[in-house]
Amino acid sequence: MSQLNRPKSPTEEAKEEDLAQYGSGPLTLEELEEKYPNRPRNHSKTLPFSELYRSLFNPLNENKKQPAPAGRPIPRSKLGPHGQAKVSPHEQRRHIIERFVSRWRSEVGPDFYPALRLILPDKDRDRGVYGLKENTIGKLLVKLMKIDRNSEDGYALLHWKLPGNTAAARMAGDFAGRCYEVLGKRAMRVDPGDMSVGEVNVWLDRLAGASGEAEQMPVMEEFYRRMNAEEMMWLIRIVLKQMKVGATERTFLDLWHPDGEALFSVSSSLRRVCWELYDPGVRLEGEETGVTLMQCFQPQLAQFQMNASFQRMVEHLQVTEEDPEFWIEEKLDGERMQMHMVEDESVPGGKRFCWWSRKAKDYTYLYGDGFEDDNSALSRHLKGAFAEGVRNCILDGEMITWDPDTDKIVAFGTLKTAALSEQKNPFNQKGPRPLFRVFDIVYLNDQPLTRYTLRDRHRALEKAVVGEPRRMEIHQYEAATSHEAIEPLLRKIVAEASEGLVLKNPRSMYRLNSRNDDWIKVKPEYMSEFGESLDCVVIGGYFGSGHRGGTLSSFLCGLRVSENYIKAGANPEKCLSFFKVGGGFKAEDYAEIRHHTEGKWVDWDASKPPSQYIELGGGERLQYERPDVWIRPKDSIVISAKAAEITPSEQFALGWTLRFPRFRRLRLDRTWDSCLDVDGFDQLRNRVDQELKERKEMNVENRKRKPTKRARRELVIAGADPGVAPTRLDVRKPKTKIFEGMEFCVLSESLKPVKKSKAQLEALIKENGGQISQRPDKSSGMIIVADKKVVKVASLIKEAGGADVVKPKWVFDCLAQIKGLGDDESYLLPFEEAHLFTATEEMRERAAKNSDQFGDSYARDVDVDELAEILKGMPKAEDRDENGFDPNEFLDQLEEHGHAVGGTKGTIWRRCRVHFALGEGVSELRTLRLEHYIRFGGGEVVDDMDDKKITQIVVVAADAKSQRALAADVRSRVSSWRQVPRIVTSKWVEDCWKESTLVDEEPYAPS
Repeated sequence: MSQLNRPKSPTEEAKEEDLAQYGSGPLTLEELEEKYPNRPRNHSKTLPFSELYRSLFNPLNENKKQPAPAGRPIPRSKLGPHGQAKVSPHEQRRHIIERFVSRWRSEVGPDFYPALRLILPDKDRDRGVYGLKENTIGKLLVKLMKIDRNSEDGYALLHWKLPGNTAAARMAGDFAGRCYEVLGKRAMRVDPGDMSVGEVNVWLDRLAGASGEAEQMPVMEEFYRRMNAEEMMWLIRIVLKQMKVGATERTFLDLWHPDGEALFSVSSSLRRVCWELYDPGVRLEGEETGVTLMQCFQPQLAQFQMNASFQRMVEHLQVTEEDPEFWIEEKLDGERMQMHMVEDESVPGGKRFCWWSRKAKDYTYLYGDGFEDDNSALSRHLKGAFAEGVRNCILDGEMITWDPDTDKIVAFGTLKTAALSEQKNPFNQKGPRPLFRVFDIVYLNDQPLTRYTLRDRHRALEKAVVGEPRRMEIHQYEAATSHEAIEPLLRKIVAEASEGLVLKNPRSMYRLNSRNDDWIKVKPEYMSEFGESLDCVVIGGYFGSGHRGGTLSSFLCGLRVSENYIKAGANPEKCLSFFKVGGGFKAEDYAEIRHHTEGKWVDWDASKPPSQYIELGGGERLQYERPDVWIRPKDSIVISAKAAEITPSEQFALGWTLRFPRFRRLRLDRTWDSCLDVDGFDQLRNRVDQELKERKEMNVENRKRKPTKRARRELVIAGADPGVAPTRLDVRKPKTKIFEGMEFCVLSESLKPVKKSKAQLEALIKENGGQISQRPDKSSGMIIVADKKVVKVASLIKEAGGADVVKPKWVFDCLAQIKGLGDDESYLLPFEEAHLFTATEEMRERAAKNSDQFGDSYARDVDVDELAEILKGMPKAEDRDENGFDPNEFLDQLEEHGHAVGGTKGTIWRRCRVHFALGEGVSELRTLRLEHYIRFGGGEVVDDMDDKKITQIVVVAADAKSQRALAADVRSRVSSWRQVPRIVTSKWVEDCWKESTLVDEEPYAPS
């Protein structure tokens, strides 16, 4: 028998699978051998993938359904036939895992890593992200199985949260379960497939590396062809990282090796756990279980105390009469980050950095690996941040966004953008930037500090870190000895729009991968008796997922329109969306809501929204926070909700919403028309603002006095106490009479110069004496206001003779002009061309006479922004200069004198000469858009590819394969040039435009 055709031994098969699995991963096989020469080798091929769910996942799921174990004494029902105690579900769970681990060791070998990364996919840091969520997977499966998206099964996959009557639809909220029902009817095979655990890992690596549907579809096809419906269900759970088999990572790691959980806590690496702890008989030494430089650890976390009082929270911190002190810190709205720093002479500057997030994502590429890292958003600014003699350290803290213009913390969602901007413009003194606030140190000069108390660690931190203002700072705390110190601080940080507080025990050690009572979170929504309490009507519902699947788990609440709206012609039953609440409900609350609303819910149809009853943020076109189902207010219920504060929001029709809303109770004693309305809300908001202002003034006056104790009180609105009649508010009195006797019809929201919803605009007009109508009448002298071409505006334009429609700008200009001068109607401004949205010829002629040739008004003062726009429209003197005017020369002169000219879209591609290499099938519209970006950004589009002054060549292709071929052809043509242009994909142009600056071309090179 020839060597080629001889059967392979199990060892050879395992080696081949090993090569396939790790050869294309983050490390090549050679690098793997060099880094892990003593890693364990399996003697046989990995188990079939089907064995994972048959021997492990399914038994664990069945065990999860058993009731919790009884306490002592053991009841007779819990005893076996001979009086022995039955095995508890917890013990059964451990037996299931132990059996599977034992089988793997005997049938496969000592390397458990291929299986463990599928068992704990959310803890696997070696595989890239898939970029796939439920909706994307649903679309892939619909195309893969070639079913109509509007069929019962297609609709069930694409609307997986909605319940229904089909078998698939009954799995509402469980996406993987719904996929199983649909796939079961069309699976390529009934019996389990032949894919091994190792092969599944190989294909999952390919799925993680795929970009876009064109590359994802072949991988999904392979899984679909070789797996049955149940295997596909578990595969989808692995991709979504939603296993929920009833056992935590601690259980799996402990049963693999006694030190498994300890090593994972200090390394965050499943690979290290499996390859260093493959023999249960070999234990880690004490120093091996501690934090290590340049190894990401699992940080200590703060505990939740949902219903505890402040006094109870402080008791949890183990205060004593001898040492009653505890610490209060502001909870920062950022990303938990650990920074490792070591001396390294091979790095310019002599210090090397690594940055990791709480979930062990490596952010060194973003924040920098050294003082001289040109791509660093932070490290390059930390040269003076450490005290002399600090050789190495590990700092624990929060990465936040700081805005130097306002000298305040910016919302967390801006952090990545700010860091990327800082990467490109490191010495720009304006705009948000990343700031690392350090609150703990766990390693210093080769010594782990986790066994020392927080008090001692903080002393070490203060000596080791000097800090760099607004780049890296030590987070400050306030020492307290009484729970009474908590509430004033919490009210202060809520007023400043911060997230909450953290209480810390200064006597505690640092406990890795632990959430315990040494650190306690205090957020406004965790507290009872805090913030505003409001009675609002439920107008929409959202279906949940997981154990809430198929039922309504959160609700959209609204405020009924005020008397002014009704007098102006609005439906008395109409409500404006206000906030969405899903926290604080108990099972009995959900049951009560179902009982009172059953049969009254209607599916939301985006093409025909119930505008006569409900108005959403963004109007009928955008429909922000659109619910799955809606309910008429008169058929609905009233709930009482509490919140930390009221905050502006364009996501809701009211223009405001609640921060941290939580359900308090059902108000079955209230009807929909007795709850809070828009006028009542305005009164509440004004009162809270006034109280806050008075409190601040009082604090300033009495800051040196000892504050007197005041009992906490809750603001209860619209009769929140049973038996108290609801407050009926009078119609607001006008602030001015400028619009008195005038009738308005507002047809859309305002976009410029101030963004306001339709309701806010109507309220503004009414506040100043105007009357509101909901039916436009162009023949009655009514002023019709709109800033968008909505349906009603379009129909008015089509009518014979056209229509005069005024922009909201006219309203704002009228009010701005009378500010401080009284409210006499003689200040009412004449219309100008800038005030007209659409108009008849006669109106345009009259309006043209009210401003000069450049648009400068004869009747009113213009602000700075409007004056700038007018000046832009004036002919420039250089246009008449015989020598001409070279804008690039002018900008060069500015730069020579130290003036920055970047940061605007008009200067992105200055000095760039760009050629577009187009593949077949590329749409003309897409090419035109890219060329416009270059031209608008100050660049030059070059048609001739032989022009050797080209600086960038943008490859534009219809798919990845065509892109690679086209890029190869371009490279061959320009490779001999003296100065070879950078070859990039079209995404480079789009990202430059988005960031308003040139981004590095390297990551955009076609692969």
